[in-house]
Amino acid sequence: MILHGRELIRINVPKNYIEYSTNDGRTWHTRYTGTHAGTFIDLIDYGSEIIACTSKGIFTSSNGGGNWHSRYSGNLAGSFIQLVSDGRNLLATTSKGLYYSNNGGLNWHRK
Repeated sequence: MILHGRELIRINVPKNYIEYSTNDGRTWHTRYTGTHAGTFIDLIDYGSEIIACTSKGIFTSSNGGGNWHSRYSGNLAGSFIQLVSDGRNLLATTSKGLYYSNNGGLNWHRK
């Protein structure tokens, strides 16, 4: 779950939906139910975007999780498991180790 602007955004794991709450999590509403991004694994708030690691790579949304666009689908880094940011770089735990990106997830380098 992440805080993005004034909304909490989460992955509904059993349904693979993206949901949002505007009242501190008391109620949740579905925002995305598509399948083209694959299975959502982790989300991170990254400025005006949300970045997700999924079973198909790295995807981004610029509208609070309503639509998703592929940013990285290569296999150099392996399967993405978790994302964090140090303020400048994205850091990812993957099936091949720790990787970083200094350009918003377009390219990944072994740490």
